[in-house]
Amino acid sequence: MELVITQAAKQYSKGHFGLRDFSLTLRPGVWGLLGPNGAGKSTLMRILATITKPTAGTITWNGGDIVKNPNPLRQCLGYLPQDFGVYPNLNAVEFLEYMAAVKGVPGREVGQRIANLLELVNLVEARKRPLGGYSGGMRQRIGIAQALLNDPQVLIVDEPTVGLDPEERVRFRNLLSDLAGERIVILSTHIVSDVEATASQIAMMDQGCLIKADLPEHFLKDVEGRVWEWVVPSDQVNEARRTFRISSMLRQSDGVRLRAVAPQAPVPAAVSVEASLEDAYLYHIQNGRTG
Repeated sequence: MELVITQAAKQYSKGHFGLRDFSLTLRPGVWGLLGPNGAGKSTLMRILATITKPTAGTITWNGGDIVKNPNPLRQCLGYLPQDFGVYPNLNAVEFLEYMAAVKGVPGREVGQRIANLLELVNLVEARKRPLGGYSGGMRQRIGIAQALLNDPQVLIVDEPTVGLDPEERVRFRNLLSDLAGERIVILSTHIVSDVEATASQIAMMDQGCLIKADLPEHFLKDVEGRVWEWVVPSDQVNEARRTFRISSMLRQSDGVRLRAVAPQAPVPAAVSVEASLEDAYLYHIQNGRTG
């Protein structure tokens, strides 16, 4: 099972690219596609979901070109777009029955499949409630259920936790982790903690380009010995932000604790600390833009 992207590009107008020379080979596991807003993540997701076509490069699914023949991938694809919408007057069962018909799921399998999915996404108790009364997290879970109706080998979810409260976010992350197994799960997000909690592989991108794809622990190794913390008075925070790559700030009784990524101690009082994925993200995004 292999989804291969080779030098893919998407040009929207002269000089405006949503994607540039992007190459990546995806195999089973949870892939965190991480980058800031406008990095090109949604463009790539729409290409992989066969909704739009690249203007250059190739994408193959198990050796077959998905641009020339998208059907083999579409038959085993589940997709939850960023702007997923529902029919507010339908309840969960009615909505999933409708989506099953759209996806061509055999009628004899639909009832049991829907029952299993509602249990998986913890919506059995709410299955008869109109979707218009669902919370944001519940809508995302019904979105995952519809994406899983055809038991896909490739599952694509685009910015799935935006707008969710912390409890719903944790529940959704756990659900994605449980779904991995022998699937390729692609989680596109700008929220580092979502990737940190779920991904077995990370592909980091910015400005339409792939910066790096690797194991999470290798990203952390890149910033080992480059993360520092120190405390400054509140009136010195803005100056520090202009001078250093500040990854986080924490107000405390003796001032503001700053955390920065730098090759050596930014100030004499700075202490070396263990790196986080947030630090690695800042390091690679900044280096990608300047290098």
